Amino acid sequence: MITSGYKWYGTANVFLTLLCSFLSYAQNSTDNLNFGADLEPITEENFFKTADYYNWGVSIIKGNDGLYHNFYSRWPKKYGFLSWLTHSEIAHATSTDPWGPWTYKETVLKSGGSSHWDAVTAHNPKIKFFDGKYYLYYISTNYGEGAISEKELIETAKTGYRHPNWSILRNNQRTGVAEAATIDGPWQRKSSALIEPSGPVTTLTVNPAIAEGADGLYYLIIKGDKPNEKRFIRNQAVAISKKPTGPFEIQDKPVIDYLDTEDVSIWFDKIRNRFYGIFHTPEGFIGLITSEDGKNWNKAKHYRLMPKEIQMKNGSVFKADRLERPFVYTDSNGQPVVLCLAAKKGADAYSVFIPVRND
Repeated sequence: MITSGYKWYGTANVFLTLLCSFLSYAQNSTDNLNFGADLEPITEENFFKTADYYNWGVSIIKGNDGLYHNFYSRWPKKYGFLSWLTHSEIAHATSTDPWGPWTYKETVLKSGGSSHWDAVTAHNPKIKFFDGKYYLYYISTNYGEGAISEKELIETAKTGYRHPNWSILRNNQRTGVAEAATIDGPWQRKSSALIEPSGPVTTLTVNPAIAEGADGLYYLIIKGDKPNEKRFIRNQAVAISKKPTGPFEIQDKPVIDYLDTEDVSIWFDKIRNRFYGIFHTPEGFIGLITSEDGKNWNKAKHYRLMPKEIQMKNGSVFKADRLERPFVYTDSNGQPVVLCLAAKKGADAYSVFIPVRND
């Protein structure tokens, strides 16, 4: 009897092990997204440039009017590239195609003024449509209890990291949201920031990326400094809410803490039934992460999506001084249609739109 029971128990253990392995394989086998292999070569028409402004970090949504709406950061070239922290605004452009060409329509958000959490700059937008409303997520900052004149802001922008005001403005950066009933506004901004640093991130909460899961919850990824670090390392954290406007609860487990990363953008893939997130790293590549539940994120199977260079139709390769802010515009099933990037090359900065083949 004892021997027989032992054999049965051993057989059951083997069966359970095989079953768990099969379920794990079945889940992981859905992680086969590799759209980096399907990026189309581009031409100069895939660049979105503006004469007097740098533009940076696009977010695209299709409107009820059949047009594609691009919300992006822009700031005046006359104050230098680093004036994104002091003078950025969020602009709105339209196109008949998600890869452009784009036509500037209007500026929708500027600095909120001295009495607001978003007193200085409006930057790095993400446009979303949830539950019959449009939500425009963005970052901003303020100068705390003190006051900074326009002259000082310009001086801060032109001096850059060494200016005493830089660390004040940098450390006070937070994520917020404005909402509207239509894609053309008016945009109602909130009286306070959306989320404060805690858990896996400290100092600041910036560069929002948000998606709704199949469970109806909202998953927001934000960047902050990595706690207890002497080096300059950024962490990514995820926060969850029942509503697009919060309150959001930051989870204890970081999204990415194994290397320095920036500019995560996420979406839910309805065919593969999982989240994907795209990011860039100073190490020189655009990367891909994935999650089945929105909380636990891992490297995707095709983790290194692409190097920081773009194939041109004329056979040349486009390389920029900086290639950042990846954003993926997807179809209604969460399948990539366009990869958007921000490029800084020489004295200019602009947006790049790379169509994805859909065979």
